[in-house]
Amino acid sequence: MDSFLYDAFALAIGYLLGSIPFGLLLTRLAGTSDLRAIGSGNIGATNVLRTGRKDLAAATLLLDALKGAVAAFIGAQLSPEGGVIAAFAAFIGHIAPVWLKFKGGKGVATFLGALFGLYWPAALIFCAVWLTTAAVARYSSLAALVASAAAPIALFLFGRGGEAVVVAVMAALVWRKHRDNIARLRAGTESRIGQKA
Repeated sequence: MDSFLYDAFALAIGYLLGSIPFGLLLTRLAGTSDLRAIGSGNIGATNVLRTGRKDLAAATLLLDALKGAVAAFIGAQLSPEGGVIAAFAAFIGHIAPVWLKFKGGKGVATFLGALFGLYWPAALIFCAVWLTTAAVARYSSLAALVASAAAPIALFLFGRGGEAVVVAVMAALVWRKHRDNIARLRAGTESRIGQKA
């Protein structure tokens, strides 16, 4: 099998892993409301939290992150570029899963998991930026936006330019998925952390 086929295999594995809708599966198993009929309709941990189940939201966050990290790890075993290919594919799988008519989550947890799988120091910087921004501004969405923008910069500074380019594309998609949040932030109507909707 040549490198092209290995890369294609990494792409397929990454997408399939990323497209597992853990939030939807966990809430269905728990017998809660249909996740796609409440809140934003997304399948991520933030919307799971709107069901009132913090345990399911935490599990969704962990599993959505793990699928990015696992995809990157498996891809890296297949080819030199396989890790970043599979990580990107997992991220795309999460935000656009084929079985849910391409309507998925906003990708922040899978983005973070992919970072851990690609280069964990950059993931720690993401976490530090997210926590700092959230503590100061009290906006979860703003923290995700700032942290996702910081991640490719961190990778570039660590000398990982190729990964930085791919992660920059992922960050741009995170921003696009947060366009409604950005509009609310600009209007001053975005909910703060801990604030009742």
